[in-house]
Amino acid sequence: MPVLYYVRHGETDFNAEARLQGRLDTELNARGREQAKECGELLRNLFARDARDPTDFAYAASPLQRARSTMEMLRPTLGLDPNSYSVDDRLMEIAYGEWEGMTLPEIDARMPGMLAERERDKWDFAPPGGESYRALTGRISDWYKDLTQDTVVAAHGGGVRALMAMFNVLPREQATHARIVQGVVYVFANGKMARYA
Repeated sequence: MPVLYYVRHGETDFNAEARLQGRLDTELNARGREQAKECGELLRNLFARDARDPTDFAYAASPLQRARSTMEMLRPTLGLDPNSYSVDDRLMEIAYGEWEGMTLPEIDARMPGMLAERERDKWDFAPPGGESYRALTGRISDWYKDLTQDTVVAAHGGGVRALMAMFNVLPREQATHARIVQGVVYVFANGKMARYA
């Protein structure tokens, strides 16, 4: 099974404001750009530790700009062309539908009771016009099955939660509540997950 080196995109202003981004195509802020470069350094150190060359890996990103920018900022640290990586729609963030761009208090004020409903079953709950973690995990699983080599990924927090559920790192409901931070490399290997910061 291919090993994944998974980087959540760097911080955006929406992250800083605790707004749900989903499919909104937001940009990295200054802190996010620094986090992307730091992840390149983390990867370089991990590869050196394991006697791996950066060219041993495939590289893939979500098509959303915050993920692509993260990939393009970390690759030069590895001595790689910033733009030579694949983009796959299946790596996009979970869709929040009508909730995108809103904070949790704003959602609660406009749609009373829906956040509580979501908390009762976060795995199968889908916001209006959005998708569930079950659906997200299905498309991430389809993407993973197509891999033929160890891969570095720049994508989203929802994808890490999906992989945690898929590899049984945590039970599904716990995985949907896991805190996924930026500036960290999550390594999925042999059914386990390690974090490097």
